[in-house]
Amino acid sequence: MLDHGIAFRLNSRVRRIVAPNPGVMTGAGTNTYLLGDEQVAVLDPGPAIPEHIEAILEAGDGRIKWIVCTHTHPDHSPAWKAIHEATGAEVLGALPADDMFQDDTFKPTHELVHDEALCTDEFTLRAVHTPGHVSNHFCFLLEEEHMLFAGDHIMNGSTVVIVPPSGDMKAYIESLQLLLRYDLHLIAPGHGEVMEDSKAIVEWLVNHRLKREAKVIKGLQQTGRTDLDHLVKVVYDDVSEDLHTMAKLSMSAHLIKLHRENRALQHEEDATWELIEI
Repeated sequence: MLDHGIAFRLNSRVRRIVAPNPGVMTGAGTNTYLLGDEQVAVLDPGPAIPEHIEAILEAGDGRIKWIVCTHTHPDHSPAWKAIHEATGAEVLGALPADDMFQDDTFKPTHELVHDEALCTDEFTLRAVHTPGHVSNHFCFLLEEEHMLFAGDHIMNGSTVVIVPPSGDMKAYIESLQLLLRYDLHLIAPGHGEVMEDSKAIVEWLVNHRLKREAKVIKGLQQTGRTDLDHLVKVVYDDVSEDLHTMAKLSMSAHLIKLHRENRALQHEEDATWELIEI
């Protein structure tokens, strides 16, 4: 159930409120999760839309103690400020990363580190640092439910855009592989419905990224030295041209990874790339 403004109960510990910000990149809207009943953690408060903030505060019913952010893109974190001012809740997350799509208002009262846990009488929420989409991204594991709140690390119905310079394809693939070490049963994404068969989903995403990387390499073999505008049409010929602007960001992340591995060469003077034949 992805209706806006309704606190929909997913299980005994988790409710979800969908923000009214539907779109190409957000699906039905950003998922805000409320964990606990006696002491509530708001995970990904979402955009600063008044009716969304009101829905969160109403569902929290004066019991909101923590605000937790997976990352600081403007569809995930900006409502933190109004909720913090209304409740005095502790704000947990990482400072904004260095790219052009950040919520620069975000100021956590506590900066998270990998493997840190928020423990209450109702739940244990473990922070898992998962850079890739952006460098300050965390997923959160609700240990009692084996449920991973994935933010924009894993999405339902689409793949994640990797945004250089903070976004890093090598880090993204490694972060996905890290998740395979955890006992996951469910994935609660930042957008879309909860997903089952978590291991298969993560393995598919790793393989998908490696297949796209192979397509970047094949594209450079076909085109020779070329620019991003030309290469994206070859590498993302299976994606609508309306999405090529965003696809270029992920493709750039693949190219940066290949450059670091001495498999591709960037010519900064004319913003072109070519494959290094070994």
